[in-house]
Amino acid sequence: MRLAAVIVLLLVGPDRPEAAFPYFTNVREVRTAQPDQQNYFVVDEDLWAHSRPDLGDLRLYNGDTPVEYFLAQQRAGVSSDEIDAKILNLGSVSGHTEFDLDAGGLAQYDRIRLRFDAHDFVATASVSGGNAPGKAAEVRLTPSTLYDFSKEQLGSNFLLKLPSSSFRYLHIQLSGRIRPEDVKGATIYNVHDQKASWTKAGACQVPEQKPRSTTISCNLPAKAPLSRFTFSVAPEQVNFRRAVSIEDSKGVQVAGGEISRVRIDRAGTRVIAENLSLSASPMSGKVTLVIDDGDNPSLNAIAAEPQAIEQRVYFEPQGKTTLRLYYGDEKLSRPDYDYARFFHLDTSAAQAQLGPGAHNPQYVGRPDDRPWSDRHTAILWIAMLSAVAALGALAFEGLRHKKAG
Repeated sequence: MRLAAVIVLLLVGPDRPEAAFPYFTNVREVRTAQPDQQNYFVVDEDLWAHSRPDLGDLRLYNGDTPVEYFLAQQRAGVSSDEIDAKILNLGSVSGHTEFDLDAGGLAQYDRIRLRFDAHDFVATASVSGGNAPGKAAEVRLTPSTLYDFSKEQLGSNFLLKLPSSSFRYLHIQLSGRIRPEDVKGATIYNVHDQKASWTKAGACQVPEQKPRSTTISCNLPAKAPLSRFTFSVAPEQVNFRRAVSIEDSKGVQVAGGEISRVRIDRAGTRVIAENLSLSASPMSGKVTLVIDDGDNPSLNAIAAEPQAIEQRVYFEPQGKTTLRLYYGDEKLSRPDYDYARFFHLDTSAAQAQLGPGAHNPQYVGRPDDRPWSDRHTAILWIAMLSAVAALGALAFEGLRHKKAG
């Protein structure tokens, strides 16, 4: 019976920790923007610094009454569907490569990615659509500029962006030096074009110019989930491509990538492309960005900023202009709200403002819920040593009586 009781206690485990004001280290005011509609606030560096990494200890209150919320990441949209389109009628017409695509596998699409076996070119892709074989040139769509700058080491682009379309067939005409045998495939897909939102996640210092490189030192908070570094470069600086490495405090490379900006006119066609962000995994402390300039001059007016995906806390103020946000309880379980389970985003949600973070004057900390043996190890050791001494004394007394007898 005693063993069974111990097993039951182990299976049940400790009670679920409950929220209480004295258990939160920090508190701040939430000033609602529109008290009668859905609001949200953005998680900032103070919340990252004093909350659990998963933000599971955030609690909103209207007086003593909890306010349910939903935590949402503002990530960019991704393609919902994609198909490899069948290429039809591939050939050359008046010196231009032309072909049709069968887009029947998707009800709606807005992107085409072509695959070429060709390098060092600039081409214009004229696109038109239709709903019957041989009639794919009935409606003209937005043209795109395709290029490959392998010789200049400035990258390539084989993507065609279209208005949202549903034509069964698409006709593609390529200007430039793309031959029919260079066309190797095509993928058609649809994208929900929701841009990601970003928030600052640390700070970077003024760049330092060195021979063949530029270095930028950055300090990153311990808990903020870093997602990328963004760079700003003087607008007049064009046609560059630089490798960038991220080094930790010991000088060990932990990540890398490249930044670029292209402004090139070729045969009457202007190519414009830019990539000034570098993806990064979560890290903290001091890191150094090393930009490999090679034999090129350093980039003009360059600066960097560490950023994290913006996280928003959505809630219903229910007419209240001010709420209080408590956080900083490592043992508190994540909340399980119906509001989060059935969350519906209001497109007109208003942004609430957070007051400055402050230490919670009611804070006393949670009581020590460790087992008695963990909390009183000294007493336990004294008891064990006393028991051993007592047993030793009894054994010695028994041996003495045995010899005397």
